Amino acid sequence: MVVLTFFAMRQVDPKEMGEPDRAVGMRRLHDYLPAAWIDNAIHSTNKASLRRRRLPAEKVVFLVIALALYRQYSASEVVDELDIALPKMDGAFVSKSAITQARQRVGAAPVESLFKESAKNWITESGDQAKFKGFSLFAIDGTTLRTPDSRCNRDHFGSQLSRSGRIGSYPQVRGVTLSSIQTHLICDAEFGPYGINEMLTARRLIPRIPHHSITVFDKGFMSAQILCSLRASGERRHFIIPAKSNTRWTRVAGTDDDQIVSLTVSQQARRANSSLPDSWQARAIRTTDAKGRRRILLTSLTDCRRFKPSEIEAVYRRRWQVETSYMELKNTMLGVALTLRSETVECVYQEIWGALIAYNLIRIGMTRIAQKSTLDPLRLSFVRSFHAMQLTFLGINGAGVIDDAPMELIRLGERIAQLPHQSRPGRVCPRTVKARPFRYPVKKLHTASPPKW
Repeated sequence: MVVLTFFAMRQVDPKEMGEPDRAVGMRRLHDYLPAAWIDNAIHSTNKASLRRRRLPAEKVVFLVIALALYRQYSASEVVDELDIALPKMDGAFVSKSAITQARQRVGAAPVESLFKESAKNWITESGDQAKFKGFSLFAIDGTTLRTPDSRCNRDHFGSQLSRSGRIGSYPQVRGVTLSSIQTHLICDAEFGPYGINEMLTARRLIPRIPHHSITVFDKGFMSAQILCSLRASGERRHFIIPAKSNTRWTRVAGTDDDQIVSLTVSQQARRANSSLPDSWQARAIRTTDAKGRRRILLTSLTDCRRFKPSEIEAVYRRRWQVETSYMELKNTMLGVALTLRSETVECVYQEIWGALIAYNLIRIGMTRIAQKSTLDPLRLSFVRSFHAMQLTFLGINGAGVIDDAPMELIRLGERIAQLPHQSRPGRVCPRTVKARPFRYPVKKLHTASPPKW
């Protein structure tokens, strides 16, 4: 499979440049997704193929990742164009039903395991870059994805229910992700039915947040159980979160603009978790954004000399940039598709984990390009990198020419590094809600008035 070798933008052995073999692409792929990771993911979930198939388990894993990279193509087209299936003597294509059965046979567990293994290694690789006073920066946020309206998807995931009793048109998956603020890599994720609250999902992520880190939350995650668990279950793990308008506390020390406060844990929270204390302390910083709006940030960074209020505010402002990863994943990679592909619950989860791996592959490739160019990874264009990878490898694979692929990859990496994002001014206009346009134009017929007698 050649498609994922876009990311092997490093010095190439001249001996490999003249090798007319698509195994070059596979070796390049294994620089980023080593075969040991894939084998461990397959064998740890007991999904290894017991007999020789045209789509064994490791090929299905590649297929799931490729489906996210080529959302505009059908599954059978991806298999044919990228030569994912093992060859057959008569040259027959793999049928659509065989592809569906192969995906169902492998399931979601190996792809999820591969995502977690790859994310852990890639975060470790890029974790030493641009740290904030020795801490890695992360952000937790939630999102939803629509699925095809099949009976099993609707029974498992559920959908929106308005106050008027109207049911949503499509089932939806609700998820919460942990992302790196420095590189936008998705470090961890949890997905489930739409009816499960994001705060309940976030609690499962808290124990897996890396040590020596600062996690930035949206105010919707304001919960003593989440914040106290973050501090108690790890080593030097801190948080930054904006206070809600109804949050109440008692001042312990400091001034109105920078103070240590004590917050009381509600009885409801203590009934849900008896290990919570009666109260907990945080630092409350009063800030003002560019538009003059007042905000209070709560943080566990209580060392006033080491962590200045302006620095904590600057870290919080970087949180909203992580939300663009959802736009890149759902709009750029999924092609603004209305729903995911999969009709069954297991394949929906499989498709989501494959999309996260594909997204991280692009991000880690951009990070390595930035390292060689001494640029910030976030200054490189995700859209340009994604489109260049698609067009380049479809052309190489379609022509069957692999001799010039390594040099083409190097030139592509240099080109992307030469076209970084320019610095942009802040938002000059407030967000506004615009009227939805009519789907169909309304044509008014003007008939002649009847004659008057």
